[in-house]
Amino acid sequence: MLDAASALSYRWRFRMGKFYITTAIDYANAAPHLGHALEKIGADAVARWRRLCGDEVYFLIGTDEHSQNVAAKAAERGLDPIAYCDEMERRFRDAWARLNISYDRFIRTTAPDHLRAVQAVFRRCLAKGDITKGTYRGWYCVGCEARKTDKDLQNGACPNHPTSPLQWLEEDNYFFRLTRYRDPLLALVRDTPFVRPESRRNEVLATLQEGLEDISVSRAKLTWGVPVPDDPHHVIYVWFDALINYITGAGFPDDASAFSRFWPADVHVIGKDITRFHCIIWPAMLMSADLPPPRLVHAHGFVYGVAGTERYKMSKSLGTAVDPLQISDRFGADPLRYYLMRDVGFENDGDFTWDKFFDRYNSDLANDLGNLLNRVVSMTGRYLGGVFPAHAPPRPVDASLREALLPLADRLFPFWERFQFPQLLTEIWERVRRTNTFLEETKPWTANKEGRGGDVAASLLEAAEALRIIAVLISPVLPATARQIWGQLGLDANGLAKARLDDVRRWEYIDSGTRVGAPVPLFPRIDRSVE
Repeated sequence: MLDAASALSYRWRFRMGKFYITTAIDYANAAPHLGHALEKIGADAVARWRRLCGDEVYFLIGTDEHSQNVAAKAAERGLDPIAYCDEMERRFRDAWARLNISYDRFIRTTAPDHLRAVQAVFRRCLAKGDITKGTYRGWYCVGCEARKTDKDLQNGACPNHPTSPLQWLEEDNYFFRLTRYRDPLLALVRDTPFVRPESRRNEVLATLQEGLEDISVSRAKLTWGVPVPDDPHHVIYVWFDALINYITGAGFPDDASAFSRFWPADVHVIGKDITRFHCIIWPAMLMSADLPPPRLVHAHGFVYGVAGTERYKMSKSLGTAVDPLQISDRFGADPLRYYLMRDVGFENDGDFTWDKFFDRYNSDLANDLGNLLNRVVSMTGRYLGGVFPAHAPPRPVDASLREALLPLADRLFPFWERFQFPQLLTEIWERVRRTNTFLEETKPWTANKEGRGGDVAASLLEAAEALRIIAVLISPVLPATARQIWGQLGLDANGLAKARLDDVRRWEYIDSGTRVGAPVPLFPRIDRSVE
């Protein structure tokens, strides 16, 4: 844990300016599940935090549409692949809207600018002598859309899709000379903070130290995909195609000005199962194309379901996926966002259980935060006619509350930089509880009975200032809740939208005459016996 001085020093070392963040693009062959939601919510929280910091943020998400699984699903439905992808795009956009994902572009790999980008990269690699023609013989997992060697398999099956039979392929392909880039890749991963967390970095290092093989980057006799330049009998392999979305989104090759501003990406947020593609194949492709690699790849863990004593992976193919929209539609997007960031996070695997979800909801959200806001707004209405007075000189009892809240933004910097969501939310919730304790210590209800109107006003205004700071600092994770707090405190709605970290480093923000709103419960308690 950093003290306040160290955290402030850290803040000035933390690079600000532009910030380009991406997530993995999702196969458009099934609806999003809880694992997709974890990734998008976490990346969205980071993007929102960096906007609070004053950065120019560019946040990219999208769909991977040239998958053979997508073509197969479209055929099952009797649809042309592009018509099917249009439908899936609407479903994904709707899902992310309902979860309050604040992306700047939703990219599709069927977009014309992406086709140009893929063919441009292919031509660059070809001109470099890094693409040659040969024959591929080996296993292929349709679920992963990936070639598999014997060492990739567990009990003769793909570990990610154990119930899906592997295909044996023998076909003419174009190959990318990945072996040429083993040494520069090793230096990138070993000598720079390119892969996070440390466990994923060690896995990538082990793969590089073991040695690489050249990889196939095309499929023969398929029509759904980006055609290989000057060879219409081949389409470019879906992963080679999909990875390029990150530079398409930054403007390559059409907008040189945007591309020079936003590339390299500051971070790719991905799942731990696709580190090889992002931490070995992708930077090698970029090196071949004479483009810089991204600054960081952060590979988060999985969300698991629990049945009795058994853990199971969220999986569309296994039928074990949990629908995040069912949770958010019933209880709100913010409780789901809070649970995933507080109990799962971005460092390790985590579990989703209804018992844990209800515990977090009732304890942290309803009892701690919701009750605090309700007390402040209700007592302000009851004792002060609903209007905050002017700030009076601070009392000695106010000092500890201010000391807890004013340095909080700077204490959060290292946790945000490391994507340590559970830790940063713990820090914030300590201040939520500290503000509740402040009300218990100053007892404005007793002061009102005793006719000490100045103490009533001071205690409620101090608690409201604390809640204002809390609202700003939870807004990256709980954007709708922050807006509700802001509104019930009677603050200008545009103030939260324009808020920056300097606003939470100062007290006495609330103007004299500010009128509170109606005290509406933020999080009505969940009765598990009914649920």
